[in-house]
Amino acid sequence: MDAHRIIFATSNEGKMKEVRMILADLGMEILSMKEAGIQADIVEDGKSFEENACIKATVIQKMAGGIVLADDSGLEVDFLGGAPGIYSARYMGEDTSYDIKNQAIIDKLKDAEGEERSARFVCAIAAALPDGSVLTTRGTIEGQIGYEIVGDGGFGYDPIFYLPERKKSTAQLTAEEKNEISHRGKALRAMKGKLTEYLGDSQ
Repeated sequence: MDAHRIIFATSNEGKMKEVRMILADLGMEILSMKEAGIQADIVEDGKSFEENACIKATVIQKMAGGIVLADDSGLEVDFLGGAPGIYSARYMGEDTSYDIKNQAIIDKLKDAEGEERSARFVCAIAAALPDGSVLTTRGTIEGQIGYEIVGDGGFGYDPIFYLPERKKSTAQLTAEEKNEISHRGKALRAMKGKLTEYLGDSQ
């Protein structure tokens, strides 16, 4: 086991950029699955974001050893009964572009006004540790579904997730602004605290 690295179970480059920025001061190398040379087809059949994150982290940890982090995140739209929720990545089919998914959600909310457009991003992060234990954290950010697709930063549902207090979508935020307030940023900072404690105890 390489005690100086963390594998983050994703192949999403946008996500890896956020993860590296926030976890930089742990002083450990942070690798994606691809960079670690790991290929795995993981069935995420959990009933919650936490369960799915734990499934991913533990499967990869058994393959790679060391510390493995995984996240499961998604968009909950209240007007749609919390959908797409844990199915956010697979919503309308995994190969469907987010331009199509985003437009479809806007279309479904055509009769929703103001508070009826409330939504949140949720992120659960799991850390599978060498001793077999698993840590989890959760972060959320509240907002609304915008009336149009705006902004070319971020990824996924960012261009339709509108923050009334900032008068912009999360796709219009700088990377620093987004990390400060995002669901993943909050969950990662909470996880960084837990990992700092764990690493301190295991020295």
